[in-house]
Amino acid sequence: MSSLARQIGWRYVHSGSQRSFVTFISRVSMLGIALGVAVLIVVLSVMNGFEAELRQRILSLASHATISGDEVNPLFHWRATRDTALAHPEVEAAAPFVEDKGMLVHGSRVSGVLVRGIEPELERDVAQIESLSASAANLAAGEYGIVLGERLAQELELAVGDKVLLLISEAKITPVGLIPRMRQFTVLGTFSVGMYEFDRGLAYVHMSDAQRIYRKGDDVSGLRLRLADMFDAPRVSIEVARSLGGQTYLVNDWTRTHANFFHSVRLTKSVLFFILLLIVAVAAFNIVSTLVLVVREKRGDIAILRTMGAPPSQVLRVFVVQGIAIGLIGTAGGIVLGVALSYAVDPLLRALEWLTGMLLLDPEVYLIDDLPARIDAKEVFSVAIIAMILSACSTLYPALTAARTQPAKALRHD
Repeated sequence: MSSLARQIGWRYVHSGSQRSFVTFISRVSMLGIALGVAVLIVVLSVMNGFEAELRQRILSLASHATISGDEVNPLFHWRATRDTALAHPEVEAAAPFVEDKGMLVHGSRVSGVLVRGIEPELERDVAQIESLSASAANLAAGEYGIVLGERLAQELELAVGDKVLLLISEAKITPVGLIPRMRQFTVLGTFSVGMYEFDRGLAYVHMSDAQRIYRKGDDVSGLRLRLADMFDAPRVSIEVARSLGGQTYLVNDWTRTHANFFHSVRLTKSVLFFILLLIVAVAAFNIVSTLVLVVREKRGDIAILRTMGAPPSQVLRVFVVQGIAIGLIGTAGGIVLGVALSYAVDPLLRALEWLTGMLLLDPEVYLIDDLPARIDAKEVFSVAIIAMILSACSTLYPALTAARTQPAKALRHD
């Protein structure tokens, strides 16, 4: 009897007649579930890719952790401090930096900038940007060279070899009054992270030049650390600071610096998940109307099964099999479609921009200039399980209605 129920249920899903009304509404239900599952997978994959890409680009320039002095006590004896930090087994690289604000002037164009003084050889181990490493290698102490973000150079209309004036907030007293301190730099190159925040607002100079301009002496703003596991940054940075002893240190890491941003990304992802899950729920509950119509159309078949001795549980099982089969086929199709679209979402976006002539992903708004996708197998599995549970629940009412059908009444109407 169980085998008979499966055969009948599957026959109702895939009727031999292509014009069968039962086949048509079953395929509509499958299509609805497939589209809902596919949309949910694509959105989750894009959000995962967006978060991972931002994290990678942010950490390519912003270190996993930083240890610095306060405004009163800068970081003294940074070489000894660096050696102590590198002694920690989870610290892979450490580089000193001097960081402060300034203003770049080129002709009539002016732009604020965050100036970071670095030791090129040490910074190469911390910053994982090839274009920066190639350009920063030309920085030399006392030559006052500068490496700019690509969009910052475009904004100021600067090219390699041009001169640019750096003004800082500190002023010097002269017979004619206060004059802001300034220094002319030569543009040695540009770098591109693909993230507007860095490409537009960051400039690199040699650390010794920055120390002279900002009057730091031999002190530095802090140490940038690269760790074996970036997710251990809060714990490792505190352990390194405690091992240093002496003065008070300010400890920071990427989870604190960008905590609000990544929290908003995760919150947006969660909200979108529940909103789009409603699409899957609507498509799954469409199975209810499908099976109700099937039950009405198949009243004669149900009555014949009952008169042949099939118990109500067996009739119920027929329509449960049909509903689960619709949900299973729709979910499988949605997974295939969703995964395929996730891999093709960025090319499709570029094609749409080319056809419309519009910039749909403005880096000034979305921080990145492409639309990556990252498929999480656990999330795909979770979506599939939820879709199947909703599909199974949708079969209960129509199946119970079919099981309660009275054979005599059904045959009298037929």
